[in-house]
Amino acid sequence: MAKMEVKTSLLDNMIGVGDMVLLEPLSEDSFINNLKKRFDHSEIYTYIGSVVVSINPYRSLPIYSPEKVEEYRNRNFYELSPHIFALSDEAYRSLRDQDKDQCILITGESGAGKTEASKLVMSYVAAVCGKGAEVNQVKEQLLQSNPVLEAFGNAKTVRNDNSSRFGKYMDIEFDFKGDPLGGVISNYLLEKSRVVKQPRGERNFHIFYQILSGASDDLLNKLKLERDFSRYNYLSLDSARVNGVDDAVNFRTVRNAMQIVGFMDHETQSILEVVAAVLKLGNIEFKPESRVNGLDESKIKDKNELKEICELTGIDQSVLERAFSFRTVEAKQEKVSTTLNVAQAYYARDALAKNLYSRLFSWLVTRINESIKAQTKVRKKVMGVLDIYGFEIFEDNSFEQFIINYCNEKLQQIFIELTLKEEQEEYIREDIEWTHIEYFNNAIICDLIENNQTGILAMLDEECLRPGTVTDDTFLEKLNQICATHQHFESRMSKCSRFLNDTSLPHSCFRIQHYAGKVMYQVEGFVDKNNDLLYRDLSQAMWKANHSLIKALFPEGNPAKINLKRPPTAGSQFKASVATLMKNLQTKNPNYIRCIKPNDKKAAHIFNEALVCHQVRYLGLLENVRVRRAGYAFRQPYELCLERYKMLCKQTWPHWRGPARAGVEVLFNELEIPEEEYSFGRSKIFIRNPRTLFKLEDLRKQRLEDLATLIQKIYRGWKCRTRFLLMKRSQIVIASWYRRYAQQKKYQRIKSSAIVVQSYIRGWKARKLLRELKHQKRCKEAATTIAAYWHGTQARRELRRLKEEARNKHAIAVVWAYWLGYKVRREYRKFFRANAGRKIYEFTLQKIMQKYFLEMKNKMPSLSPIDKNWPARPYLFLDSTHKELKRIFHLWRCKKYRDQFTDQQKLIYEEKLEASELFKDKKALYPASVGQPFQGAYLEISKNPKYKRLKDAVEEKIIIAEVVNKINRANGKCASRIFLLTKNNVLLADQKSGHIKSEVPLGDVTKVSMSSQSDGFFAVHLKEGSGAAGKGDFLFSSDHLIEMATKLYRTTLSQTKQKLNIEISDEFLVQFRQDKVCVKFIQGNQKNGNIPTCKRKNNRLLEVAVP
Repeated sequence: MAKMEVKTSLLDNMIGVGDMVLLEPLSEDSFINNLKKRFDHSEIYTYIGSVVVSINPYRSLPIYSPEKVEEYRNRNFYELSPHIFALSDEAYRSLRDQDKDQCILITGESGAGKTEASKLVMSYVAAVCGKGAEVNQVKEQLLQSNPVLEAFGNAKTVRNDNSSRFGKYMDIEFDFKGDPLGGVISNYLLEKSRVVKQPRGERNFHIFYQILSGASDDLLNKLKLERDFSRYNYLSLDSARVNGVDDAVNFRTVRNAMQIVGFMDHETQSILEVVAAVLKLGNIEFKPESRVNGLDESKIKDKNELKEICELTGIDQSVLERAFSFRTVEAKQEKVSTTLNVAQAYYARDALAKNLYSRLFSWLVTRINESIKAQTKVRKKVMGVLDIYGFEIFEDNSFEQFIINYCNEKLQQIFIELTLKEEQEEYIREDIEWTHIEYFNNAIICDLIENNQTGILAMLDEECLRPGTVTDDTFLEKLNQICATHQHFESRMSKCSRFLNDTSLPHSCFRIQHYAGKVMYQVEGFVDKNNDLLYRDLSQAMWKANHSLIKALFPEGNPAKINLKRPPTAGSQFKASVATLMKNLQTKNPNYIRCIKPNDKKAAHIFNEALVCHQVRYLGLLENVRVRRAGYAFRQPYELCLERYKMLCKQTWPHWRGPARAGVEVLFNELEIPEEEYSFGRSKIFIRNPRTLFKLEDLRKQRLEDLATLIQKIYRGWKCRTRFLLMKRSQIVIASWYRRYAQQKKYQRIKSSAIVVQSYIRGWKARKLLRELKHQKRCKEAATTIAAYWHGTQARRELRRLKEEARNKHAIAVVWAYWLGYKVRREYRKFFRANAGRKIYEFTLQKIMQKYFLEMKNKMPSLSPIDKNWPARPYLFLDSTHKELKRIFHLWRCKKYRDQFTDQQKLIYEEKLEASELFKDKKALYPASVGQPFQGAYLEISKNPKYKRLKDAVEEKIIIAEVVNKINRANGKCASRIFLLTKNNVLLADQKSGHIKSEVPLGDVTKVSMSSQSDGFFAVHLKEGSGAAGKGDFLFSSDHLIEMATKLYRTTLSQTKQKLNIEISDEFLVQFRQDKVCVKFIQGNQKNGNIPTCKRKNNRLLEVAVP
């Protein structure tokens, strides 16, 4: 191999011993201890060669996930730790790749996990096979058949909350690609006695409780059932509820599964009706009644239950009642009718219930087979899954346990035969010498039971068919005569003296020494249970039913097909079924799952060694290990053996270039293993003793530790060298970077020094040049200064001369001016003496007015029209002026405020102004409405889809839309209405539907009346003789009275050019049809807050109580 694959093995990290064949030393104690050790570590699966031993953990384990499925897919059986998936994968691959039909036999006692194991096998096969719509449908139908069969065939027992009370064998059919095509289910020996009686602490079949818990009330009424379990005699009450089980949810699951499998709705209903009929049969009770001839006969106490059963099943009540009271016997063209006493009537009732339910179950299996059978006729590969009861040993063992243990004897026989056959075939295939294996052959026990002449079943059938008095005691006497000398049969009544003093064996019992131990059977009930007799009258009554399913369940009731031949017994039927099953299993390659129950408490983490030891004995697991170990305990292909142990030899490690067998030979010679401990087959190495394998494992473990140490040493050396080289490279890099850094720093220092020197030299040169320039500049400035001073002296001299001349000219002008002023003042004094007072008054008044207006400018109030502030008057004579200015300013700022309004706002304020004129100081409700804006459309009719019909009916623009309370004219009660005001009409509509109730033109509205109180009550008066006034005036109550009255007033004025009369009074008259009624407002306590309440006192008075 170019690249070594790391594989896990059964032997890696093994807890205890994963394969019991390798257990050393092998004893019952070591076997139990190994199972317990693995169970304590949640290892519930253990191998015995190719057999899987499964212990029920009674809890959920994370070992069945999709990841686990993929882990075990297409892997060698011993490649991974023991698991049920490994066996499932081995069986599926053998079927798909080698074209071998397979069967998986799952055995164990009740509560050991057989049903769950079969589900896991089917779910694994469904997960690994092909995909596709048709394939997925087939897989889903196969998987969903389980819930249906569990509901009708499983029950709660003291050992298991979901115990299968029937044996099931399913053949799953595959095509050449390995995709499922369909399946066939066979059922064996349904425990139908459970229908009529259950042991203490156990329940009837699940379906009875599921119907009562999960069916709808309507369905229960159709089935004529009640939810109370105590109403039905066939249901035990001490265990009616099971912890952790929800019967209602399970009923829905069963209904869904039936639909997936393919049951039609009418078929499901028919099935439930039959189940209900069985349940109600248990409520039929009988009473004795004496006839004239002195014979006792039975009568039904209460015929109501019988009536409901007949309605469910479509049977004539008189026919069924007679079948419960009489029995007709036919013999050679003669019919004899006899009456049934109470005990016989109860027997007939229970027999009918058991037969009805068992035949329904068989019909269910047949119907499921019709749905899941393969539709194609191509050649099919088959995988069978057998989930059947394990060996049963109870305190009281009866006919059912005898039949079950007989089946287990046959399975043990075929198990031993097929195991030996498989071992022999492998030895021959590998060219290994076959040695004879001594084992207990239980054929003698099978012969004791099934022999056609002297077998127990044959004698039981013979006794049942014998004329005369037949009882269980006569059957036991016959057994004592025929089987007394058989070494596996024991009885106190036999002639064998060794049992005469055995007090542990009662006189009414016999004991058989099975392969799993001795079992004592109570002979009571053997004859009746084997006869399984149903009176012909009841069969014929069932066939006469109008219920198609019940009629199909009892074909022997057809008078046209009367068969006087006695039907086969239950024992002979089961014997034939077991023979067919054994024949079927022998044609397939077997795979075994042995299920073990760790404790009787159904609790996790509890391992009862005595209980497990009992199961190990009767399952024959130790004998299985001995058979497996009789030749070679371990075998493995050369390639896998070499791959696992090649590190033990220098010649094969790390790679062997030659054939795998040669490598194994070299390996074993190098290890000096004795030749008698192993043999070489064609493709496998066979190891005789487990000690040799464990020695190899110990050497491998030690060698792996040495190799791990070597790998660690090499790794540490490589790691240190790698670290040293890395540090060396890092040091070189750091040194180079430092040298670069140091040279950069040195260069920077030299560069800085050169710059400083250059700057000093340039500064010195600049200063020298500056001094020279300054000297030249000072020389030039000195000449300029001297010239300036000279020019200044010259200018000042000229200025003084000009000033002297100017002063002379100015003196002349001043003298002239004084002369003119004197002349003017002399003339003015003459004029002033005549007008001085008036001039001073006007001047003073002008100054006062000027000061007044300037102060007003600084003290002006804000531009808000509601601001009442105004500066105080400074002088009394300005009083009229001050008031006029205040008026002008107020008008001006109101105009400025109005100029800011939109058209909509102007309309609102106009309405507010109109409301003020109408209601101010008249209506107590008015002040509260001032601060509320008039919205009009309180109902968004155009946006609300609820009022679409109303919107479509009103074409005009809606001015107001509000919900008001319309007062009933007769009793004063309120009803909600939608009040609509348009340009031409007043409309009233229903609030819920939007339907228009009334339409009043505005021209017909003459007056609106209301009280002076703070209520929202008002009346709309209509014109007498108008079409809308047929019932009289309208009375309303609204939260927006002021707005509605204002808008109604303005709209009426706009359309009719006439003012609407608004009457505000605490008493006013309204017209109701032909009567005038006085509406009077009084003070009163309100029950509904501030809403006014109306009460019609008499034909002429309506009182309105307001707060």
